[in-house]
Order: sequence, then C-alpha cells, then structure tokens
Amino acid sequence: MTGRRRGPGLRARITLLTTGLVAAVSVLLLWLGWLLAGGVVASVPSLPAGSTVVVGGVPVAAEKLAEALARDARERVLLAGSVAFVCVVAATALLAWVITGRVLRPLREVTATAHRLSVESMGERIGHRGARDEVAELADTFDAMLDRLQAAFSAQRQFVANASHELRTPLAVIRTELEVTLADPAADEAELRRMAEVVRAATLRAGQLVEGLLVLARTDSLGVGVTGPVDLATVVAGAWRSTRAEARLRGITAHFNDGPAPVVGDAALLERVAGNLLENAVRHNVDGGWLDVRTQCGPQWTTLVVGSSGHPIDPDRVPELFEPFRRGGVDRTAHTGTGLGLSIVRAVVLAHGGRVSAEPVPGGGLTVTVHLPVARG
Repeated sequence: MTGRRRGPGLRARITLLTTGLVAAVSVLLLWLGWLLAGGVVASVPSLPAGSTVVVGGVPVAAEKLAEALARDARERVLLAGSVAFVCVVAATALLAWVITGRVLRPLREVTATAHRLSVESMGERIGHRGARDEVAELADTFDAMLDRLQAAFSAQRQFVANASHELRTPLAVIRTELEVTLADPAADEAELRRMAEVVRAATLRAGQLVEGLLVLARTDSLGVGVTGPVDLATVVAGAWRSTRAEARLRGITAHFNDGPAPVVGDAALLERVAGNLLENAVRHNVDGGWLDVRTQCGPQWTTLVVGSSGHPIDPDRVPELFEPFRRGGVDRTAHTGTGLGLSIVRAVVLAHGGRVSAEPVPGGGLTVTVHLPVARG
C-alpha cells in the first residue's frame, strides 16, 4: 500500500512562498513610501504667523501646516498603497499558481506515468517536448530508466522462457523413458540398462543447465567474490586437461602460446571462463580441425584468445552467441551443452572489469578474445 502525500503539494508551496516574498517586499516598499511622503511634504516653506490655510477642505493654522500636509500625504499613500498591495499580492498568487503549474506539468506526467506503469505496460513514455530545463532533464532521465527496465524485463522473460524450455526437455525424456519401460511387462535387463543410460544423460544435462544458471545468476547479482592473483596461462592449462581427451578423440590439433598473463580475480570463475571457451572450441569444431590458444600480458590488459575451426558463422549473428541458450547462432537445437557457455564468459569478464569480443574465422570457426585488467605488481 502506497503512502499518501501529507501537507500541501509542491505547486501550493511554491505559490505560497512566492506570494509571501512579494507581500513582504510590498509592505516594505509601502512603509518606505509612507516615510518619504511624510518627510517630503513636511519640508514646506514657513508662512506668516496667524494665517490660515485650507487643507483638504479643513482650515489649518500656518504653524501646523507642515504637520497637516504630512498626515494627509501619508493617509493618501497608505490608502493607494493598500489597494496596490492587495492587487499585487493577488496577481502574484495567481501568476505563481499558473506558471508553477505549467513548469511542474512534466512532474505530474512523471507521477501519472509511474502510477500507470506495470510489467504489462512498460511501453509508455513521458516524451517531454517543452523547454530544456531541469524538469525536462528529469523527464528524459525517467524515460531512459523505463527503456532500461523494459529491456531488462524483456531479457528476463526471454531467459525464463528459454530456461523453462531447456529444463523441460530432459524432464520430458526422463518421464517418457520411465513410462515406456514401466508399461512394458517384458522389459529385460538390457532394456532397463538402456533406459538408465538415457535417464542418466538427461539428468546430467539438467544438472549442467542448473549449475550454469546458478553461476550466471551469481555473477550477475553478486559479482566477483574472493579475489587474488591468477595467471591465465595456468588456468588455461588446468582447463585443457579436462577437454584434451575429447579433442584427441575428434582429431583436433591444438596449439598453445601461453605467455604469462597475470590478473586479479576469482580463480574459480576465471577457470570457468577458460573451460567454457575450450569446451566450445572443441564441441563446435569439426573432426580433424584445429584449435589455437594464446595468452599475453600488455601494459593495461591481459589477453586470452581462443580460436578454432568449425562451421561457418554469419558475422551478423556473432553478438547473439553471447546471449543465453544460443549455440553457434542456432537457438536450442544442439544436443550437447547448455547454451550458457559464452553467456557465463561475458558475465564473468564484465564482473572483473574486462571485455570480451568474438569474430568469425574465414572458412568457418570462431575466435573469442577476452581482455582483463592486468595485475599490478
């Protein structure tokens, strides 16, 4: 439940403040006019004693002429000034109310838009077209924030839909295998073993997907945890030990140029980066292909480059490879992997203050380049 606003609104407060200031200045000016009128009129020339002068229809002795003129002038100034004071204060209040309303209109639009917004109506914008002042800047900032929120909601919906699809596939395989096997009263040991192997493969895939989602969520929300000095060359060597057997089985020739590459970061996450890049380079390669890995240290950036042969990739679809559940530019059609490899790589690299890019290899394949801030010794 939202709290209700208490007290007068900003428009009323600005109007009251402006009217109060004008009223105070008007009173001061009226008082100064009252003093000046009395002082000027009092300096009249002297008249012969015993003579009489008519002031305002009233006979006044000559010796009291100055006092009578000063009193009459002050009364006139006070009367005219009071009328002017009322008119000025009323006009100020009216103008302040109208002008403040026009100035604060974008603020009301911001508030109204915020009240109308929901997950289902993120497309509304203020679109302020007035003077480029602070209020217009606030409206533009609010619109930019809505753009980012809409993009985030869209990405979240797509991610949840893709994750649900990926998790549904192994679960459907497990349920189907179990139902088919249980419905067959003549199922023998060989059939049960076949079913167990299929179920094991499906559970392994589901487990890999859940683990990848957890790593991605942890990196996006919590960032880098425990940090320390890490050598990317050592990390690559460790990750290669778990990928080497599959590369040899497919006849992939690997070349390493592993120069010293010091960085500061989370060793486990950086190992995941190297492992994901090497796994992708092997799994999306062609039989008898090649793999090239280079690490080097520059004045500002430590670089890890993983290039490999493979199937041709459309250059326009290379940025999509870093989105979740994209495999070689094809959405959720591969039977191996989870489609989160490069997404995790990007999230981890960004969390370490680095950047990552990819470009297709002429003739087929992909080269991924990771830049991380160099460790200052």
